[in-house]
Amino acid sequence: MKKLVLFLLLTACSFKPIFSGDDTNVYVAPISGINGIELRNSLNAQFGGAHEQNAKYTLTVNLREPSTKYKAFERAGNAVWQEVKLSASYELKQDNKVIAKGSESAAESYTFVRYLVASNAAYNNAVMNTIHQLSDKIGMRVIAETQKNENK
Repeated sequence: MKKLVLFLLLTACSFKPIFSGDDTNVYVAPISGINGIELRNSLNAQFGGAHEQNAKYTLTVNLREPSTKYKAFERAGNAVWQEVKLSASYELKQDNKVIAKGSESAAESYTFVRYLVASNAAYNNAVMNTIHQLSDKIGMRVIAETQKNENK
């Protein structure tokens, strides 16, 4: 009963969640590099699929190369834990007018072992997780800005 009352109150005040399944008409410009391709694909998925260049909004993202730093060492001095960090700046335009811009970063830690294949797999997984975190951060900001712009 409480859920029904809450639902009726929210629909009466014209509440609409940001992620309501609507297609966001955003063209994501190509982003350089392998990580850029993954980030663009992830952003397009959030916006309801890839859009043409004549879309209402255009998102341009500048993705920096991942950086790593050591987080933990064994007594012998060997690194056993690392962190990978990705940063990106972005601009959202409508009719060549910038309506939002900013930068975001995301990081993920992973185990660094002596076995090359295992280390590479852990690093690649950490990079992919970081790309998805970055996509979520940028995507939510873009969706919020487009919704705000539409409601003007």
